[in-house]
Amino acid sequence: MDSKGIEQVLSVLQATSAAAGGRVAEAKSTPAAGTDFAQVLQNSIAQVSQTQQQAEAMAANFAAGNSSENLHDVMIALQTANLSFQEMIQVRNKLVSAYQDVMNMQV
Repeated sequence: MDSKGIEQVLSVLQATSAAAGGRVAEAKSTPAAGTDFAQVLQNSIAQVSQTQQQAEAMAANFAAGNSSENLHDVMIALQTANLSFQEMIQVRNKLVSAYQDVMNMQV
């Protein structure tokens, strides 16, 4: 997940929070304006999945004795995939927390 995707998600969450609180969201020129939240989330999940698949393929090639893969690159790819997955989990946790906060608001 790249930082631009995270910034877009955070921008959407901040606008939603402002609207739920009865405030008008600040008019900033951000790339998230007009961006579909579901599409950003889906693209981020697909990118994490692709990173994991590439790392698994590299590990399988290394285990099979493929000389084009070295241990250093395989370990870096596996750690990158792990960090991407952990980042996705943290974003999911924040989304669930924000959802619970909105659902617990009294109107």
